[in-house]
Amino acid sequence: MGITHFDVNWLAVILATVASMALGAAWYMILSRQWMAAAGITEDDIKSGSSVTPFVWATACQLVMAYFLALLTPVIMGDTTVYNAVLIGIHMWVGFIVTSMILNHRYQGKPWSLSVIDGGYLLGVVIVQGIVLGLLG
Repeated sequence: MGITHFDVNWLAVILATVASMALGAAWYMILSRQWMAAAGITEDDIKSGSSVTPFVWATACQLVMAYFLALLTPVIMGDTTVYNAVLIGIHMWVGFIVTSMILNHRYQGKPWSLSVIDGGYLLGVVIVQGIVLGLLG
C-alpha cells in the first residue's frame, strides 16, 4: 500500500490539532510553576515576551503531527482505528519525539524535570490525536 499524501481525513486532522492544543492549555496551566522552574524562566520573562508567535508555531507543528499520524496509521496498520492510531502515535513518540527532545535537553543542560513535563505533554498529544483520528477514521 503506497502513501497518497493528501488522502487523509482533513476534518479529523484539524480536530485532532484543536484537541491537542486544548490538552496543552490544560497541561501547562496545571504544571505552570513546575514548568517555569524547570525551564529557568519567570512570570516576568513570559509577560515581557508575550506574543502569539509560539502559539502559531505550536498549532502548525501539531497540525503536522496530526497529519502524519493520519497519513501513516493506515499505511502501517492497515486501518485507522483508535487503537491503531494511538499505537502508532506512541511508537512515533518513543522513536522520534521524546528521543529528540531528550537529546536537545541534555545538550542544553536542562533538568530532567523539564523533559518529563514536556515529554509527558507530547505523549498526551499523540494519544489525544490518535483517539480523535481513530474515532473519525
